[in-house]
Order: sequence, then structure tokens, then C-alpha cells
Amino acid sequence: MLLGGLRGGGAGRPHRRRARPAPPRVDPARRRGPLTNRPRAMPYRGAARIAATPVRASAQIRARTRHREDDMGAYAAAYERSIADPTRFWGLAARDVRWLVPPDRVLDDGAPPFYRWFTGGELNTCDNALDRHVEEGRGDQAALIYDSPVTGTVRTYSYRELTGHVARFAGALRALGVDRGDRVVIYLPMVPEAVIAMLACARLGAVHSVVFGGFAARELAVRIDDARPKAVVSASCGIEAGRVVPYKPLLDRALELARHKVERCVIRQREQLHADLVRPRDVEWDEAVAAAEPAGCVPVAATDPLYILYTSGTTGRPKGVVRDNGGHAVALRWSMENVFGVGRGDVFWAASDVGWVVGHSYIVYAPLLSGCTTVLYEGKPVGTPDAGAFWRVAAQHRVKALFTAPTAIRAVKKEDPEGALLAGHDLSALETLFLAGERLDPDTYRWASRVLDRPVIDHWWQTETGWPIVANLRGLEPMPVKAGSPSVPVPGYDVRVLGPDGSPVPPGADGDIAIRLPLPPGTLPTLWQDDERFVESYLTKFPGHYLTGDGGHIDEDGYVWVMGRTDDVINVAGHRLSTGTMEEVISSHPAVAECAVIGVQDALKGQVPRGLVVLKSGILAEPGEVCAELVAMVREQIGPVAALREISVVPALPKTRSGKILRGVMRGIADGQEVTVPSTIEDPEVLDGLRPVLRRE
Repeated sequence: MLLGGLRGGGAGRPHRRRARPAPPRVDPARRRGPLTNRPRAMPYRGAARIAATPVRASAQIRARTRHREDDMGAYAAAYERSIADPTRFWGLAARDVRWLVPPDRVLDDGAPPFYRWFTGGELNTCDNALDRHVEEGRGDQAALIYDSPVTGTVRTYSYRELTGHVARFAGALRALGVDRGDRVVIYLPMVPEAVIAMLACARLGAVHSVVFGGFAARELAVRIDDARPKAVVSASCGIEAGRVVPYKPLLDRALELARHKVERCVIRQREQLHADLVRPRDVEWDEAVAAAEPAGCVPVAATDPLYILYTSGTTGRPKGVVRDNGGHAVALRWSMENVFGVGRGDVFWAASDVGWVVGHSYIVYAPLLSGCTTVLYEGKPVGTPDAGAFWRVAAQHRVKALFTAPTAIRAVKKEDPEGALLAGHDLSALETLFLAGERLDPDTYRWASRVLDRPVIDHWWQTETGWPIVANLRGLEPMPVKAGSPSVPVPGYDVRVLGPDGSPVPPGADGDIAIRLPLPPGTLPTLWQDDERFVESYLTKFPGHYLTGDGGHIDEDGYVWVMGRTDDVINVAGHRLSTGTMEEVISSHPAVAECAVIGVQDALKGQVPRGLVVLKSGILAEPGEVCAELVAMVREQIGPVAALREISVVPALPKTRSGKILRGVMRGIADGQEVTVPSTIEDPEVLDGLRPVLRRE
């Protein structure tokens, strides 16, 4: 059978044979039959078995792997197997998932560039995340800890309690007409109901699309029109530090703007603000749940969609990244043990938002699929109440691994540069700080390593991939850390750096970072209802490869260096320069909290770099002196060719709510262009305050 053999894809660990898990309880009436509303974008392919055809790794990969065999052992062996024989590697990893019907094929490569994983298999993601653990005797273990400093609430849900809440809300959705294959838009703040709603959709085989809470009405309407949901789940309000954000008026306006008419809305009334309902379309969450019967788990095909997640900052019709059920469960389950080094009973905290891919993968699904305890945090790294908030949560809940964005740590560093607020917090349970979402500059890495005195691990991935592409695999085999690099390709990802002609470049040379097809399980198989756009956006520039849109290089040791988006490479008098390299130099200055370098138009040189820096709290030096020192540092470490002569000290940098600095928007303003400010911007006033600086007014 394809799922036999060593556990975890032959990851170099001893195999302990376990009894096959009992199948879950499912609705008998829904056990068989065609999938209602199966989307065109996720075709179900035939069930015939395909032969395992080994794919020989490239010479570049073989050279890197040979180099690693002696000093990286288990990683090198697992990586080589994952590239040479992905069918066997992922077939073995799939043993950790409970299947209702085992897959006939592990990898269906019959219609490239479209690949499907685990065709013929049936499962239910909610069953694997909740019911399975209850049935295996861990029902009393904590599944979800809700910690909300903005409301003063801490509540823990056991696996048994969370399963009951999810089953009941799934029944409420069913009573409102939601069935297998229907879409449900979830527009909620960071409250337990967000997790419950996502899992309830998965339980029914419905497809959820989470939209970041507080998103503008027009952007919400665009996503409603694209997903065409049967229902929307929302709340009366969200709560930011010091203010209440009404959600219902935004939702009502979005429903007015949308061409697609939503049939039902479920509204979670919060005590901070009561929303007016539009009857009979709207129903309160508590009313719907009280009248519902618990729903069982509905079997779905492994290739059926679990969710749609729209990429942020889109204009026109957004890109809806699709995630399937089977490959997603296998990949996330594998990543928790091998990348993050956590397992059953461990407390894992991803300090992100369920509206982003990190929240989907590592607040909700991966920890629960792995039997961990996950933390849902409704607060900020600073201001709720101070820059010690993260350390308080990690200590109070005995967090083993904390995952957040570098911008969050930079915010903490800015407010508490000496780490004084760590005092009094018992962090003995915290083993690792993981950072991703943007480039981790070496200075932030060194600061966090110093004040925490434990491993700080960078890793790199994207909304499209859903789990890490490049990482330092703490569970499989920890590796030496190189500040500025997220380390090495994760098994399953055949990472290449390509030149303009599509040929691999030598070690150390910059180019486009691409991934040779097929992508591993858990990554996007296509875009929602838009195969053509999927191919055009990701697969056209380098045939046979997925284009990440990031640039960088691979060094002699096989470490990947991601220097930034390829559109952040500037051309200064014919010299291609990475703004990320300049940012790395600037951020190493002891007075700098964070920075951004953008390329602006220049009549003589085509483009020249401009720097924007935010200083740490308590810095007394004159801004002009600091800027002069920064210019000198860049000239010394990169050379006169960098041509960085203009640096401005600013109070803050404009960012999205997920922490990404809006470099492209700033570049457009500096060039005098009319720019569209993305709806994901965290604070529009920051950008407004920068306009005179960028335009030299």
C-alpha cells in the first residue's frame, strides 16, 4: 500500500509502529455521492495508480547534498529522497493523516503544469484536527488558549470542548443552507469564533475564505463577488488598542456593493458594541448555535478545496490562493515535527492573525493536526499594555515555540532596546523564536538572540506555498545559523536561483529564486477559478518552474539568501543593486530600529537609492549625524557604486497589517506617480506624513 513504510517520509528517525487509527464518525447520509459545487479550478482526476518515476536531482542540488551528507546527515538524506522520489517520500509522510479512503496515487502528474496530490483519497481535515485526538484519549488536553489583553480575557478550550463548539456551529451553518462545496466568508477579529468557524466549514466540506477583520468595505465586496459565498460569518466589532472598530457597518456596505447576493449572515455580538441586524438575512451567533444539532465530519476528496485566501494588496479581481485538503494536512503535519520541532502536547504560539496565511497554517490547522496546544492572541507586540506583552504570554502559557514577524520584534526592540521587560517572566519553557513574513535583518536577529539567549530561527515562505520553503529544520536536524539567511531548502522544494535565460547561476551570484515543479503537497494547485492567471503569474517566466518573485542567491554551503522582491532590485548607472543588501548594512547601526531603502528615478543614473530610517527610543544623537554615519557605512561595506547619499529619519514606516513595509508605494510617491494605497495598510496617517519627505516638499 502506498502509505506503508517509515513514518515521516524517512526523516532519519527510528520508526515506532503504531496501530492504525479508528475511522472517524461521519454522517452516513453524506458518506458517498458527488461533490456539490465542485469548483472548476480544482478538477478531480482519475483514480488509476501511476508508477513512481524517480526525478533525478539537478547537478547543483547533488553537489549541495553531497556536501551536507557528512555534516547535516538526516537533512541531506531526507532532502535528496524528497527530490529524487517525491511519490515515496510524501506517501510515507501521509501515514500521519487519518484517511477514510487511502489515496490511489500520491502524485498525479498527468497534466503538467497542474499537479495533484493524493488523488483518490478521502478524508476530513476537521476530523484530523479535532475528533481524532478526542477518540485517541486526549480530549482533556488544551487545544486552544484565547488570550486577549484588549478585553482582559484568558480562556482555554480542551480538544473535547472545541470539538463540541465546532460540531454545533457546523450544524448551525448547515441549518442556514451551507453544504459541502459551498463557500463561507469569515470576517472576524481574533476571537475563538474565528477558529471555530474555520473548522466548522472544514467539518462540512465547505470552503472558507477568511478576510482580515476590519478590511475596507470595497475590498470585502470584491472578495465576496469572487468567492460567491452562501453565508458570511462576522462580528459586531473588533478591538484595537484603545478603540473599538465597528465591523457590521463595513459588512453591510460591502453587501450593498457586491453583485453577488449573500443569503445569510451570522453575527457574533460582542459586549463592547451591539450591532443592528438586518432580519431575516442576519442571525446572531448564539441564536444560531442554540437551535442547531451537532454535525458530523463530511468526507471530501483530498483534492477538494479547504479554503481560498486572497493575496493582500490586489487591485481589480484579487488572486484567490486555493488550498486543498489532503496535501495541506500531510504537509502541515510534517512541518510541525520536522521544521518547528513540536508535537503532541506542546504549546505553540503563532503571533499573527487568522486573516493571513500564518494564521491559517500555524494558528489553526498545523498545531491542531499535530495535537498541540495553540495560542490565539488578541493584542499587539507593543501597547497592550507594553513591549513585554509577548514575554508575558509566552511565560504564562508555557509556550515552547513562538512564531512571529521580524517587524513585531523590531517594534519590541524599539520600545525596549535593552530587553528590560523580560525581567520577571519565566521563559524556561520557550525553546525557539521563529521569524518569517519579511526579511530578517542581521541586527534584529542578533538583538533577539542576545536578549532571549535561545535560538532565533529565520524561515521563508509565501501565501502561495502555505508552509516553509527555506528553513533551519529544528525537528529534523538543527543546523548552524547564518544571520541574514533562512538556511536551506525544506525537503520537497527544489529551489533554484536562475539567471535571465533560465539557467542556474553559480554559487553566490544573485538571480531569480524559483522552485522546480512539481511543488510539494500543501502548496497552491491553482488560483480560484482562474487556471490561466495561475500559469501566467507563476509558471510562464521560467517554464517548468514556479517563480517566487523574490531574488537572492545560494552560497557554497547551500544556504539560501533571500534579498527581497525582484522589483526591489534597482539599476544605478547600469549596476543592478539589491536594496535589501543596503538595508542590511543600515539596520546594523546601533541607533536604527528599522529601515527601508527604495529606488527613485534619476535623470542621470536612471535610479538612485533613498533611505528611510526609524530610530530607537531614547536615541539622543542628532538625526543628521546618524544619517551621515549610515551613508559612510554603506559606502564602506558596499562601495561607492551603491550611490546612497540621501537618508531621512522618519517617525514610522508605512506597513500592511501583516507587517510588510510598503516600499513600492513609497517609491511611487517619490517618483511623483499616482499610487493606489492598498487596503491592507495598517495606519494611513503614517504614509500621509511621509509624502512631503518622499516628494522633498
